[in-house]
Amino acid sequence: MLKKFVKMQGAGNDYIYFDCFGGEPEGASALAVRLSDRHKGIGGDGVVLICPSAVADAKMRMFNADGSEGRMCGNAVRCVGKYLYESGICRREELSVETLSGVRRLRLFPEGGKVERVRVDMGRADFSPESLPVLLEGEAVGRPVRIAGGEHRITCVSMGNPHCVLFEDPAAVDLERVGPLIECDPLFPERVNAEFVRVIGKNALEMRVWERGSGETMACGTGACAAAAAAVACGLCDRGADILVRLRGGDLVVNVGDTVFLTGGAETVFTGEVEL
Repeated sequence: MLKKFVKMQGAGNDYIYFDCFGGEPEGASALAVRLSDRHKGIGGDGVVLICPSAVADAKMRMFNADGSEGRMCGNAVRCVGKYLYESGICRREELSVETLSGVRRLRLFPEGGKVERVRVDMGRADFSPESLPVLLEGEAVGRPVRIAGGEHRITCVSMGNPHCVLFEDPAAVDLERVGPLIECDPLFPERVNAEFVRVIGKNALEMRVWERGSGETMACGTGACAAAAAAVACGLCDRGADILVRLRGGDLVVNVGDTVFLTGGAETVFTGEVEL
């Protein structure tokens, strides 16, 4: 069976999107593994299903490149908003999208009928150990631990999915070696995303990310939010200010207050049909 897809990206974080208002494909996990392959498939960080929802304008299900189902992706949910608007499913500038981490509210900024920028209310940054989970007593904010074969200071924060933030030079880290060690460390029973972050100016950060289930990606929206929230908690950035987060795939803007807002681009790469 041939099914249409849309390849979209936000800050280089690229997924293969399927309109599932007529029904979801079977075997989504296996499908994500097959289609995400950049040599034998379409290529991407995973697959996103855009489905009907009883509590929001749509429901997002996202599957990482290894087939695991993710709880939330800030870059992907912006692209879902873009698709809903441009396809005519929901032609409003304020939308809601159901995820496994709850309903996320989006503000779209269309120009000439196209959406190129979206702001998402990502919810509260949660530093409680049970929210990730992480096997530490109390909040881990700049906490020294032995991990990945060395001593590191980590800040653990959930943005609907788990993150371990390290304020270490992203350019100096051997991410292919260290990333999997942190992701799968026994401290994190459900694995974790790892962000290496450097302050590059007032309310400006540079970051590389190792994503749980996908490896190093060009960007991670929840990771950018986690990095900004960690920077505020550690006194490195200002609460309530727009924080620039520079990633390999582009820039995102995060504002950390009672809730965390993420603003960034959303772009269609190409459309096509694939045999399922």
